[in-house]
Amino acid sequence: MIIAVHALCRRKIALDGDLRLTVPSALLSCPEAAAVSSSDPQHLPGPPGVTASPPSMAARPSPPPDPQFVLRGTQSAVQALHFHEGAQGQGHPLLLSGSLSGLVHIWSLQTRRALTTLDGHGGQCVIWLQTLPQGPQLLSQGRDLRLCLWDLAEGRNAVVDSVGLESVGFCKGSLLARGPQRWTLAVPGRGSDEIQILEMPSKTSVCTLKPEADAKPGMPMCLELWQADSSSRPLLLAGLRGWIGGLWDVSERKVCSRIACHTEPVMGLDFDSQKARGVSGSAEKALAVWSLDEQQALQVCRTHELTNPGISDVKIRSDRKILATAGWDHRVRVFHWRTMKPLAVLAFHTAIVHCLAFAADGLLAAGSKDHRISVWSLYPRS
Repeated sequence: MIIAVHALCRRKIALDGDLRLTVPSALLSCPEAAAVSSSDPQHLPGPPGVTASPPSMAARPSPPPDPQFVLRGTQSAVQALHFHEGAQGQGHPLLLSGSLSGLVHIWSLQTRRALTTLDGHGGQCVIWLQTLPQGPQLLSQGRDLRLCLWDLAEGRNAVVDSVGLESVGFCKGSLLARGPQRWTLAVPGRGSDEIQILEMPSKTSVCTLKPEADAKPGMPMCLELWQADSSSRPLLLAGLRGWIGGLWDVSERKVCSRIACHTEPVMGLDFDSQKARGVSGSAEKALAVWSLDEQQALQVCRTHELTNPGISDVKIRSDRKILATAGWDHRVRVFHWRTMKPLAVLAFHTAIVHCLAFAADGLLAAGSKDHRISVWSLYPRS
């Protein structure tokens, strides 16, 4: 069941412990009006602000919730989002966005305006943004074959360093902190099926990961570096064209496991290291949920059928309570992460939703081809 949330007459119901949803009291007295099928596109809620229906049509679903606010001004499609926590010395996060036109905008969530604009990719699309753990520094990856390092301290807006990349595709990099001044970076390599591992900030090449001789080759589409709490060895999950290409042991430079769970290119994946469970989305009409056992073997747990094909991005919130997906059908869908129960369909954007980001306080940002960034407050963290 998906519940559409109205801005007035709300009351709380509990979902799985401290996960809560605000529901209109009017809907609670009329269950058939509150129910929206996740498998029937005809029942997707319409846009907000529609005139009230006559009594004979009262059974229609209520409109979906509105964003808390909307950021405008990127002037091109929004391709990447990232929250920079604890910014401005006041505990208020900044939101960073990367655009098709090659610009990075830094947004204040207090004034809801862009504080500054970074231009370092020669007009080429920015596909990935990541702040570094040791201070106000930002990595931006563009399709100009450059990974730029920015120092955001004291309002600076110049590139202080850069890394040359060898692949012009849409595969985003992945960063793993290995200490206060040391981190590991994974980016697509020179060969169409290669992944390059770099030690930063020295930019030293650690290794190039290549598929095994008997493995099905495939271009990397998405990467996820992580490290188990009980181990010092970094691991890499790679989504390829049509399958989760495998779990790599970076230190050993070998594939520990691989599975096939999609028939179309994998466009996004995320991994819950505490539950050893991940999720991936592709160009098809299904999400795949998979797990990693103690022998480091990947296994498909289940698939979740979607209303429409095409997932651009998937994100698990840091409290591991909810999952959000960015859809080609202009929708953001929210699921309970443990059960995969559909919770909400956010039907605000008028074009493909390309990217998502969660803030530490639970805010969800969605960036779209329609040049807008919607910011949502759903299931606040307690």
